[in-house]
Amino acid sequence: MSWDILLIFFVLSVIVPLRGRARLQQLLAKPRVERAERLSLYASTIAFQWLAAAVAAWRAWAHGFTAAQVGLAMPGRFRLLLITVFGAALIVTLQWLNLRRMGRSTSPLRRPLQALAERILPQSTMELIPFLGLAVTAGLCEEFLYRGFAMAVLSRMGLPTSVVILSSSIIFGLAHLYQGRSGFVSTMLLGILFGISRTALGSLLPVIVWHMGVDVVAGIGGPRYLIHHEQVSDQE
Repeated sequence: MSWDILLIFFVLSVIVPLRGRARLQQLLAKPRVERAERLSLYASTIAFQWLAAAVAAWRAWAHGFTAAQVGLAMPGRFRLLLITVFGAALIVTLQWLNLRRMGRSTSPLRRPLQALAERILPQSTMELIPFLGLAVTAGLCEEFLYRGFAMAVLSRMGLPTSVVILSSSIIFGLAHLYQGRSGFVSTMLLGILFGISRTALGSLLPVIVWHMGVDVVAGIGGPRYLIHHEQVSDQE
């Protein structure tokens, strides 16, 4: 593996988790996060992800990876679109039901989740619009980075498909370590599901749309079920 590819993997598996954890600790240390801080968080994350995806795409092209190898292909378009739409409907429904379940939960585990939601999820229409831009960015950029670029590099190294999927999913989980252990595990499991789908279908399109759906529902349903309504209304 060349030094530039190693550097990208180092950023994805070490710098991104450390950066996310440090930023979250700063937010959690505050009794209240204002609108301007959330908007700044959304904007900086969008910029960082597009920059990371652009650099990875540049280096992938420089090393001779084809569009098909990084998942930028659409074999069997009609079938692919059907799977994309059906899968999106299913995963969006499950995400919404899971948020509703967590919102009704009295478990002590709900408390840190609520604290996280209060600080990073949109709490007004003005915040929701840029958050949806972040959801689209995450779907496009993260799926290219972890299911496109990372899986292509690991596959070229001759690793078994199962190892490729698991390794990329662990790195994906680490990027969401700021959500705690449960966030790491759930994200890693979602990464495994997305990795299997990307391998089986030969395209990133379904997982990009599914990822967007998960994040869009989090932005809409999270405040509804995880944040007290009076907190939301105060910032409208």
